[in-house]
Amino acid sequence: MKGHRPTMTNPTWRVTTARLRLDPVGWGDLADLTALKTDPRAFALMLGGVRTKERVVAELAEDVTLWGRNGYGIWTVRGLHTGNFIGMVGLADRPDGRGIALRFALWPEVRGAGLAREAGGAALRYGHDQARLARIVAISRADNFASRTVLGAIGMVETESFVRDHVPMLVYQSVAR
Repeated sequence: MKGHRPTMTNPTWRVTTARLRLDPVGWGDLADLTALKTDPRAFALMLGGVRTKERVVAELAEDVTLWGRNGYGIWTVRGLHTGNFIGMVGLADRPDGRGIALRFALWPEVRGAGLAREAGGAALRYGHDQARLARIVAISRADNFASRTVLGAIGMVETESFVRDHVPMLVYQSVAR
């Protein structure tokens, strides 16, 4: 939405690219995040799948806290000039112990324009350069070619595989130079 002003305690957490503005999530983003995370078109393939409204609130509370503690986390992705909510991208600890992971989910209507690559690449660079993370992973279903294409395009390398709920999964990683 136009005029959206996220709650931020540190302006260096904002990231801009040629077409996008990434802002740390805040309580003003609750409606947009709820719409995205409860929509199966956008969130069915994410770890944990489609969320309930209550879970979105709990995750947002955790995400806001993590920014304050770690200096990295989940960003909203908005058009640089329009402010329109496009999706989310971020860095979060994986519950399976594989490490800090790059995550992204965009509205289906904006897919195919390179925006996931642009947002994901910006988050990855931030993770290595600003947050000083030595290793960042990403997990993709083996049959999710769009996600795998994005991960390869931003320089992440497939390193291993595993099966989750009878679905082949691939692990990608990026290691700081």
